[in-house]
Amino acid sequence: MFDKFKKEEGGEMTQERSPDEQNTMKSRDVSPNETVGEIGIVELMGKRAKLEEAVDYVGLMIKNLKDKRTVLEKDIEEESVDIKNLKEKLEKVSQYIEEENRGIRELAQKRQQVENEADEVGSLINNLRDKLSGIDRIIDNEGSKVKQIKESRESL
Repeated sequence: MFDKFKKEEGGEMTQERSPDEQNTMKSRDVSPNETVGEIGIVELMGKRAKLEEAVDYVGLMIKNLKDKRTVLEKDIEEESVDIKNLKEKLEKVSQYIEEENRGIRELAQKRQQVENEADEVGSLINNLRDKLSGIDRIIDNEGSKVKQIKESRESL
């Protein structure tokens, strides 16, 4: 940006002049210091205008960044709400699963109790069957004895 300026012998920054500019200055009979002063102000005004444009551009960039941040904050808040809702739903699902597991454990216990009672009933049935078989044998034995007695009477 400052490449077109160079120090002259007087220590003052002046614009490097092309041969055409030097011929123009000679033809106007203007001293080099007056031209440098005018060009310096014009250049300064140009630099100021460019700086103002740069400041405006930076201001626009800042506004855009603020807008993006606002949108991002809104998106984050929406995601936060969505995640909280999802977390609540998952907690409800977890509670449901726990209740179902509890219900399954209770059913398993009831089934085990019924199975134990069925085993007891089966044992009772077997015991009663054995007792009935015993009674049936006794009746058969007694019937055989009565038959023998009848036969022995008839033979007498």
